[in-house]
This record gives sequence, C-alpha cells and structure tokens, in this order.
Amino acid sequence: MLGDISSVNNIYIACGHTDMRKSIDGLCCIVEQKFKMDPFESSLFLFSGRKHDRLKALLFEGDGFVLLYKRLENGKFQWPDTPEAVKTLNTQQLRWLLEGLCITQPRAVKKIQPKNCV
Repeated sequence: MLGDISSVNNIYIACGHTDMRKSIDGLCCIVEQKFKMDPFESSLFLFSGRKHDRLKALLFEGDGFVLLYKRLENGKFQWPDTPEAVKTLNTQQLRWLLEGLCITQPRAVKKIQPKNCV
C-alpha cells in the first residue's frame, strides 16, 4: 500500500540538514554513499532541510520507491542537528517527531526488561 510504514523494519533519521531539492534518486545516493546503507531494505529514511519545517520520507515498497513530503504551516520539527550522522528511531520516537516533540523525552516512562524470579 502506498506509504504504509507499518511493515518497515527500521526507521532512520538523517541528522543535520539535507538539500530538500533532492528527489528519490538523490536521497538514495545519500543513503548509499554517505551512510553506507541500502535504500532497498525495508526501512523508512527521514530527511529535513535547514529550517526543519518540512521533511521527506523515503520508503522502498518492493516494486518501487515512495517519497512522502510533509510541510508544517506553523512550527518546526525538533530535528537532531548532529551533522553527517544517521540515527535509528523507534515508532514512538517517530510519533514524537511528527507531533513536534524532541525524539529524546527524558520524562517518558522507560520500558524495562522483565526479570526472572529467583
């Protein structure tokens, strides 16, 4: 289905900024050459420009690429500014990002690993 991200294995965010004039081929080159990753894997790759008021998401669906674009009318995405880096996000962090929140929420309840009874 067009843009169905429920089946992706990984979510990656390209920290810093990306030239938002790039299309599918340009973003694939960034994934391959800059981050040494495979754009054809079942992963969602996120990119943002300098102002962080818009983002592009690249997703390969098996038969072709989907390029999603979102522009905020009021506000900015809380985008990590670490240049030349790529980070892995979980689905909760993606939700936070798309809601305008920082991907690191220090007050969020952390998941724990269950311990066996002794």
